[in-house]
Amino acid sequence: MRINLTKRDIINSIYMQLGFSKKILDTILDDILYIIIENLKKNKKVKISNFGTFEIRRKNEREGRNPKTKEKKFISARNVVLFKASKDFKKFINSKDG
Repeated sequence: MRINLTKRDIINSIYMQLGFSKKILDTILDDILYIIIENLKKNKKVKISNFGTFEIRRKNEREGRNPKTKEKKFISARNVVLFKASKDFKKFINSKDG
């Protein structure tokens, strides 16, 4: 059983259901992902109804430690993307049919 869902898997699944050309589906999927990323960069938050919310949060610099060597290192400040599933998404995942 494969764990990762690739872009190619998504395109093939839509192709089997709708029959559009794979080249067109590849462009559409790229455009959708581009729109989500650009809006996330601009607004720091993207909500997709019945799916969930993506949000950018700032993590401050902090001290970390290598668990093997116990060596201390500083982890630089950075932005991270968080995802919170919608109620409908959680309900679907936890249903007996899912």
